[in-house]
Amino acid sequence: MEKISKVLIANRGEIALRIIRACKELDITSVAIFSEVDVEGVWVRKADECYPIMGDVIKAYLDYDVIISIAKKANCDAIHPGYGFLSENADFAQACADNGITFIGPKPEHIALFGDKMASKVAMKEVGVPVLEGTDEPIDDVKEAQDIAENIGFPVIIKAAFGGGGRGMRIVKNKKDFKEMFDSAKNESIKYFGRGEVFIEKYVENPRHIEVQVIADKFGNVLHLGERDCSIQRRHQKVVEIAPSPLLNQSARKELFRIATKAMFKLGYESVGTIEFLLDSEDNIYFIEMNTRVQVEHPVTEITSGVDIIQRMIQIAEGDKLQMLQEDIKFRGYAIEFRINAENPHKNFMPSVGKITKYLTPGGPGVRLDTSIYSGYKVPANYDSMVGKLIVWSLDWEGTVKKARRALDEFYIEGFPTNISLHREIVRDEDFRNGKFTTSYLDEKLETFTLSSEQHIKEEEEKISKIVSFISKLKEKNIKTKQ
Repeated sequence: MEKISKVLIANRGEIALRIIRACKELDITSVAIFSEVDVEGVWVRKADECYPIMGDVIKAYLDYDVIISIAKKANCDAIHPGYGFLSENADFAQACADNGITFIGPKPEHIALFGDKMASKVAMKEVGVPVLEGTDEPIDDVKEAQDIAENIGFPVIIKAAFGGGGRGMRIVKNKKDFKEMFDSAKNESIKYFGRGEVFIEKYVENPRHIEVQVIADKFGNVLHLGERDCSIQRRHQKVVEIAPSPLLNQSARKELFRIATKAMFKLGYESVGTIEFLLDSEDNIYFIEMNTRVQVEHPVTEITSGVDIIQRMIQIAEGDKLQMLQEDIKFRGYAIEFRINAENPHKNFMPSVGKITKYLTPGGPGVRLDTSIYSGYKVPANYDSMVGKLIVWSLDWEGTVKKARRALDEFYIEGFPTNISLHREIVRDEDFRNGKFTTSYLDEKLETFTLSSEQHIKEEEEKISKIVSFISKLKEKNIKTKQ
């Protein structure tokens, strides 16, 4: 396959900017697309070329016929989907191939397989991956679902069969709540994914959510880039991600790597991907799903492994062999990613919008900020509330937590509420500092946290007031000296 020379980025925000930067380092021309509300986006300015998509601002990044037509018009030979939107749409990947455009990601059949939670569970079980006890086929009948739940034994979890991201998911702890929870999960699944089928699984209480980053080429070479601990979640949505997991024992870690790489080899997977697992208190491993795209949290893996995941995606799509062996990858230190969201902690984390009036970013050694916002930028109400990702790194866990605390204290956004205050509380929590957390961590801690940025703002204003006062006194003293 010939080298890719021009890439259209079918996405927006920080991930679009991240892909543009990777392209520039590979001497690849980048092409951005943007909706009407994204005219002022940084990624639009940074790309080598940009094209508007008029009409509905949500559908702008979902209408792959239009996106492909723009790619052809701009003479692009490849499309990178980023994450979200069309990134796990098998029809889009196939349409790219049908139009002679390289899709930077897995083969359409793998996207389709892992987009179907049932089929992927069966496939992974067949190649020796441990899975949770539950249904193997989608269900939309409440009576049948309840019989299965009773047979498995409560607690169980209801999951949307054709969705993800925590949508269409309900935990049921007893029989009397089942019908209400089933109907709620089904209705939410229909709303977000257009289909109401669900599946039932045994629910593992207080597990750790551990995922393994894999990377595979077209020649059967499969490597892992370590694991990430994504246990700190709210409403099944990841909030903080860590590489590597602070308390995962070495034997469980090795088994996760063995399971993940062996499964991908047997299935003939290509490109990067993330296999997600639950681990119970006894380190039993259970597959839950696979994401056939770059993850939001990929930076922590890049920092600890030294591998540029976006660039490797592009090179694999070009047909290159992996330029490394497993033993060539040397993992160093710990990295933590904090998802910075425009949301109001005082209103149950309701998404917020507004114009940034003051913006101070953290920096220094071991601090990375992936974002596309800037002072004066107006956050639109049409998309996900995440406005950036703060990533910190140090050689040991204690040092990484201290660096995180310092960096978060430097981070200041004024103009709308954010969840920065939540992250400040997390890094000061004793259990977090000791690396002790499961998926129930935030449920247990939220009520004890002081989720207010008012004190931080007050401290900043007091500092500024003292500085202004000091400067005024110096000026006054200088004037008197001259007189």
